[in-house]
Amino acid sequence: MLPETLLFAPAGSGGATLAAALFGLLIGSFLNVVIYRIPKMMQRESDNYVASESGKELPHTGRFNLMVPRSACPHCGHQITAIENIPVVSWLALRGKCRACKAPISPRYPAIELLTGLASALMVWTFGSGAMGLATLVFAWLLIAMTFIDFDTQLLPDDLTYPLLWLGLLVNLNGMFVPLHEAVIGAAAGYLILWGIYWLFKLVTGKEGMGYGDFKLLAALGAWLGWTMLPTIILLSSVVGAVVGISLIVLTRHGREKPIPFGPYLAAAGLIALLFGTRISGFTQGFLA
Repeated sequence: MLPETLLFAPAGSGGATLAAALFGLLIGSFLNVVIYRIPKMMQRESDNYVASESGKELPHTGRFNLMVPRSACPHCGHQITAIENIPVVSWLALRGKCRACKAPISPRYPAIELLTGLASALMVWTFGSGAMGLATLVFAWLLIAMTFIDFDTQLLPDDLTYPLLWLGLLVNLNGMFVPLHEAVIGAAAGYLILWGIYWLFKLVTGKEGMGYGDFKLLAALGAWLGWTMLPTIILLSSVVGAVVGISLIVLTRHGREKPIPFGPYLAAAGLIALLFGTRISGFTQGFLA
């Protein structure tokens, strides 16, 4: 019998799952950068465009992307060293404080690292570490990044939704998750369903109930999981949204007039549908029959 390898290992492989968890912690550290910087990159680009069209001096001229400048403390500007950037461990060793100025470091940073590590382990445990397992890792990582960006800014960047959409179609060229025609229909139907709900709500109330990023995210989920999974995703996102929304109102006194982003619930529903969608769909169909 050949020794177990980390790559192309079958589902349920302990070694590959552990490796995915550790690698996921590193990816989670990078996702913290993505979550923080992409909205700022979008704002800088918008500011420069407005200034350029107005004939004014560009307000942002320095390089600012996912690689530069180096991460630094927002309070004192202390540049984060490699030893201070070990996922979870460094935060615990520093006791959640900046090494230089002792300002608190949000516990959300290690929480995202842990979440990404756990999600990565779950994907490899469920799908193995072959092509399908690696695809689900990218799927989960992009959804985690979009969840927190939308939660912070109520934006779902095209830089993330479009790659997720195109990757969904590409991985299904040979029917990895669903046949290609189901993926294409899923992408189109996912967009048009929320687009129709958006305009119906706007015509009735005069308000915008969601953003175009939500349409693109559901289109991407449809591209990955097919059109037949869309009702399950919409149902799951509604249930998750209702539970979280009510909890926010009751526990944190979140005002009912304050908008709650829909993207995180779609993302959570997409992950649940990927892992358990077939069983959930079978249960709901049997219940309704």
